[in-house]
Amino acid sequence: MTLVELPPLATGREQIAGAQSDLLYPSDDAITFGDRFDSTSELILAYEEAVRELEALKRDRKRVARKLRAEAELRPLQVELLKLQRHLEANRMRMIVLCEGRDGAGKGGTIRRVTRYMNEKHYRVVALGKPTEDQRSEWYFQRYAAQLPAGGEIVLFDRSWYNRAMVEPVFGFCTEEEYEHFMLGVTGFEKDLVRQGTILVKLYFSVTKEEQRRRFARRHTDPLRQWKFSEIDAQAQDRWDEFTHRKYEMIKRTDTPTAPWVVIRSGDKQRARLNAMRVMLNAVDYADRDPELDYQPDSNVVLPGTEEILLMEAERARSGSFTN
Repeated sequence: MTLVELPPLATGREQIAGAQSDLLYPSDDAITFGDRFDSTSELILAYEEAVRELEALKRDRKRVARKLRAEAELRPLQVELLKLQRHLEANRMRMIVLCEGRDGAGKGGTIRRVTRYMNEKHYRVVALGKPTEDQRSEWYFQRYAAQLPAGGEIVLFDRSWYNRAMVEPVFGFCTEEEYEHFMLGVTGFEKDLVRQGTILVKLYFSVTKEEQRRRFARRHTDPLRQWKFSEIDAQAQDRWDEFTHRKYEMIKRTDTPTAPWVVIRSGDKQRARLNAMRVMLNAVDYADRDPELDYQPDSNVVLPGTEEILLMEAERARSGSFTN
């Protein structure tokens, strides 16, 4: 009989090591999960996709949590705005809020939060487009005068007659003579409004060049925001210095004791919205004001137009030019 030499039997330790190796480094056909995965590479791809989906869910959750916190923070002031609106209605008072500033400064978002719970019968948001040829032949303020509030009404202008002080001269939509006529006449126009009982609040939302660039980039890439991006927006960065010069002239020449400018630093949208609401609430001595709330505007966010002019002039003296 011929003896056949058999290979040595593996020890228990070697058997365990071999099993671990098969688990850690299986061949492509070593693993199957029904019909779902035919290879290890597909399993890895599925795992990576699951990780990406989990990270996206985490980001969405954080966004929702931030939004809920922001809404909760705004809500007490929105309740006060309803009281203000009822006060205007009960006393047949008129109120105008002008929201001015560069594109992307947060004017529209603030207006939406201000009016979110208001009675639609007693407020209007006015955002006039380019004037027609007939309107260009009229008194400049005529089409704005047609939008002024009746008794018991509040009107919020998303850009106002101050288009002639900034956008129009920058883009050549008016002559220098038309610009000067406006700058000479606007303070008298506003003085008449206030003298006849209209409450006038003038807000200028101020944003840095870098923040505007970031917001424009988001408008470009977000399908839900692309409608906001216009041809004028596309030129806003290139014409930054021109806008800054017009901003300086506008605030310096049209800030009056009767109708002062209030500048809102809007790099942080939430803080800008909260403080714009506080400015509006402080403009009216309405009934049933909640004594527990803080109505004092944040001095790091809100400053008088006169102070903004001093800061701009100091910056120009220091660096030779304006920046914001």
